[in-house]
Amino acid sequence: MPSSNALALALTVLVGALPAWAEAPQRVVSINLCTDQLAMMLAAPGQLISVSHLAFDPLSSSMVEEAAAYLANRGGAEQVFLMHPDLVLAGSYTSRATLDLLRGLGVRVVQVPIVDSIAGVTEGIRLVGAAMGREAVAERLALAFEADVAALSRPERSATAAMYYPNGYTSGAGTLSNEVLERAGFRNIGAEAGLTGGGTLPLERLVMAAPEMIVTSTPYPGASRSEEILQHPALSALTQVAGGARVNDADWVCGTPHVLRAIQQMAQARQELGE
Repeated sequence: MPSSNALALALTVLVGALPAWAEAPQRVVSINLCTDQLAMMLAAPGQLISVSHLAFDPLSSSMVEEAAAYLANRGGAEQVFLMHPDLVLAGSYTSRATLDLLRGLGVRVVQVPIVDSIAGVTEGIRLVGAAMGREAVAERLALAFEADVAALSRPERSATAAMYYPNGYTSGAGTLSNEVLERAGFRNIGAEAGLTGGGTLPLERLVMAAPEMIVTSTPYPGASRSEEILQHPALSALTQVAGGARVNDADWVCGTPHVLRAIQQMAQARQELGE
């Protein structure tokens, strides 16, 4: 997974290339959930014309109301090209074929690396701001975010927490989620189990670790086999003695200023443990 150093390098490369793109883009299309939100925060009136369809999903996006002002896209090269963009914002895992086709058609594409730390949030803001010619706005947003983070208390990490999602997925060291837990006063079971990045935590190992807090996501409507593990009797028994927090993935999944809400929510959950 790309580190915050990758963001800094991308920003350096982009800024170094700016003379070739001296004028701020006038028709920006974002095809990634995370760049959607940063672009909506930074765009000048009329500059951003479309965001991805995921920006309209309340379980994924923290800016559903704001997204209503834009056209939705599904990230297909043909659809995006017909919008006549002069800048396309994409993520690290956006289809390479799509991006190659757009670049081959002469469209400027900027990919924003995945954010895996709090520091990476401000780097991502500045990267998108530079791409959109909105450096001053981005700098104000980045400094405000840094100030808000600094103002948050950092309790001693003495309580244990485990993030447990469908298919037994969890986050370990080197992830934004891990830093959110640490800043809220938790030790992450996934990290202590030796996991780096995201991966599966066997239910048996979770039960043996006996975390004091179990963090799960809001389930999607309808039945899903991947979510069946969250109804397992062993997990149900564990939640009877451990604290629980059901979070909205929208505030956790992207490196945007909305991550502050995730920290605050987990800090509140930490206080409710009564330690």
